[in-house]
Amino acid sequence: MNYLEINFIILPFEEYISDVLASELGEIGFNSFVSTEVGLAAYILESDFNEDKLKNLVSDFPFEASIDYKVTQIESKNWNEEWEKNYFEPIVIGNECVIHSSFHKNVPKAKYDIVIDPKMAFGTGHHETTSLVIGRLLEMDLKGKTLLDMGCGTAVLAILAAMRGAKDIVAIDIDTWCTENSIENLKINNIQDVNVQLGGAELLAGLHFDIILANINRNILLADMEQYAACLSAGGELYMSGFYIQDIPLIEAEANRLGLKLIDYREKNNWVAVKTVKY
Repeated sequence: MNYLEINFIILPFEEYISDVLASELGEIGFNSFVSTEVGLAAYILESDFNEDKLKNLVSDFPFEASIDYKVTQIESKNWNEEWEKNYFEPIVIGNECVIHSSFHKNVPKAKYDIVIDPKMAFGTGHHETTSLVIGRLLEMDLKGKTLLDMGCGTAVLAILAAMRGAKDIVAIDIDTWCTENSIENLKINNIQDVNVQLGGAELLAGLHFDIILANINRNILLADMEQYAACLSAGGELYMSGFYIQDIPLIEAEANRLGLKLIDYREKNNWVAVKTVKY
């Protein structure tokens, strides 16, 4: 799968404007974002890109800001080298989990040491949504629980879940980059009890889980929540992230329709992770 990188220049630049832009881009198929000094770099599968939709989004943007963009096709790269040079630094979450790449030296000590060598900008733990879900995992009793990591990216969540005792873990992503990278990262971390699959919610028919993690985006969550609920055990827990605090009413309304009760949510820089339970 080929990706496009769209670099946005926002004038005047404000972080909250960049956040809103990322949220709206997620609704038209963009699935990864990196902040820049003057705006945002956003990534999308070439097959999903619709420039007319992008032009309409920019022209109808709700803030008084000038937004220009440049589209670039991503060439094959050594992504480990790119991350080493530009973005990825070791991160410690909850004083218990450290996430780093194989090229890092002098890594902080932690109970759970996870090595992630990312092919693309997905799931290193640095984004607010990933760190929020990791924080949840560190609090949960996972021993013996069956678990689904939906939209697994690098499989960092599945890896931590396995380290904390979850079993029969399934990790699913629609992106070949992500499934290939997940398999590589599982091998690096000597994790065996994770079944990585390429696809979407159509793969869930007939499966059952005690816990589901879905760190994707608002529109996909709303579209696929019925399939998540159908394969969740009674009393099972569905954790969803990848959206903003103002999106909670939409998420909660759909959850209630499907017999899921919103228990609480965690927030970080306006991004949230919600916990729901099937009753």
